[in-house]
Order: sequence, then C-alpha cells, then structure tokens
Amino acid sequence: MPLGTLDRTPPPFFRQGPSALTKLIFFAALAIFLMVADARFKMVEPLRAGLAIVLLPAQRALQAPIEMVGGGADYFQGLRSALQSERQARAQLAQQADKVARAQQLAQENQRLRALLELRPALSVKSQAAEVMYEAADPYSRKLFIDRGMAQGIALGSPVINDAGVLGQVTRVYALTAEVTLLADKEAAIPVLNVRTQQRSAAFGSSAGMELRFTSANADVKPGDELQTSGVDGVYPAGLPVARVLTVERRVESGFARIALAPAAAPDGVRHVLVLEPLSVQLPPRPEAPVDKPEKATRRGSGRP
Repeated sequence: MPLGTLDRTPPPFFRQGPSALTKLIFFAALAIFLMVADARFKMVEPLRAGLAIVLLPAQRALQAPIEMVGGGADYFQGLRSALQSERQARAQLAQQADKVARAQQLAQENQRLRALLELRPALSVKSQAAEVMYEAADPYSRKLFIDRGMAQGIALGSPVINDAGVLGQVTRVYALTAEVTLLADKEAAIPVLNVRTQQRSAAFGSSAGMELRFTSANADVKPGDELQTSGVDGVYPAGLPVARVLTVERRVESGFARIALAPAAAPDGVRHVLVLEPLSVQLPPRPEAPVDKPEKATRRGSGRP
C-alpha cells in the first residue's frame, strides 16, 4: 500500500479536546452568567416552572406512600385522642350535672329558709357583656377600657367580672365607653370574706398584685385561703371569687401581718367581660340622720317676738 494513502489522523480515542483548565473556566463563567441572568432577568424562571410542572406527577406518586403512612398514624392518634377527650367530657358532664343538682337543691332550700325567716328574697343582678378595647397607657395604673358606656346603661361603680372572678370596677363612664379600674391597681379596694374562717377584711391593690391590709398579726389566715366578696358594701354581689392567699408574713415589731394575694381573675389577656349592675341600685335608700332644728326663742309677755 502506498504511504500517501495512509490516514495519519489519530483515532477518536486518542484525540485530545480543550484542556481541563479551559473547561473549568468555561463552565464557571457559564454558571456565573446563568446565576446573574436568573437573578436579574428571571431567564430561567419559565424553565424552572415548566420543569416543576413536568415533575409534579412523579413527586406526587413518590409522596403518596409517605402521606398514607403519616395520615394513618395521625388518624389513629387523633382517634385515640378523641376517645380520651370524650371520656373526659363525659366525666366533666357528670360532675357538672351533680353540681347543678346540688345548686338547685341549695337554691330551693335557701328559698324555703328565707320564707321561713320572713327575709327579703335575694337580689337578682342584671348584667351585660362587654369587650375590652385596650389597656390604659399609664404605666403606674391598671385600667382597661370597654366598649360599653352610658348609652348602654353602664352605671358608675358597676362590678366587672369574667369566668374566673372579679376583675375590677367601673370608675369612669363615657357616652360609648367606660374605664375599668382593676383590682391590682394601687387605688383599688374591695371588701372580702375568708371562705374558711368567715372573717371579713379588705383587699387592696399593690405593685405586686394584691394584699390584705389591716389584718392583725395573730389572725387566722393561711396560704391557700380563698377570698370572696362579702356583699356588705352594696356594690359587689356576695360569693364572687376575688383572690387567694399566697404568703403570710407575721411581723413581731408590728401589730399587723403582711399578706400577699393572687387575684382569682388574671387581667392579662382578657378579651370579654361581664358588667354587673351595682347592688346599691336595688337596695332601699339609707335613712337620713335626723337634724335637730334650733328652737326659736320667744319672749312671752311682750308684744314683740
């Protein structure tokens, strides 16, 4: 075979393309270009969206077994939790039914005893719901504003409660709003009754919450005692939860004990309240003290008075 007819080009296996450094620089530049183009001009966004649509059925198919396992576990866990909640609800319902039956029995007994003793019937307290709008901006007071006022029949001094107990008292009434001073305010005071000992006293607001003042050092007060409204002030109905005794500090050098209280109704986070009518509206007016009239001095025996 003549030498001029031989193919001297190397076979494809031995051919050498661009160097590795050239490929690195090219692909790095391409990657930077694509990132800048995607960040600035959103050039790859349609491609990404189309690819996501194409791969969506495959993703759903691959996630189906995992979702089935997870859904089955959640179903059985939810079923177990629902059954447990149902048992608790049935137990609470039975307890509430027992309490309602006892309350009805006590109400009937109370009515019979009042009729037997010829006492006037218990006062019925009117109430209306209100919503808390905001808290006063004064950092040195604890006051709330509600969306009820004189237009809705809110009276000055009306007690304000929630489901836990007494919150405070209406201290200012406007046309459509009212200001409520909480029991934790330093100017608030409320007469209370110790449920355990039936001893009356007065609770006052303080910077730490509430405290029981003017109580003798040897008074029968223990931590955990429940305090309720006594009803003797003509404002709060009797029997409303007010506070619970936290600590009792008996000072030797002083004749009074320092008693810290925890309010029964926490004012933080309260949204809806109930405004009661003051008992003074239903009570008969207090008799006025007699006023002695000065006797006119008359001179008898003369024609002049």
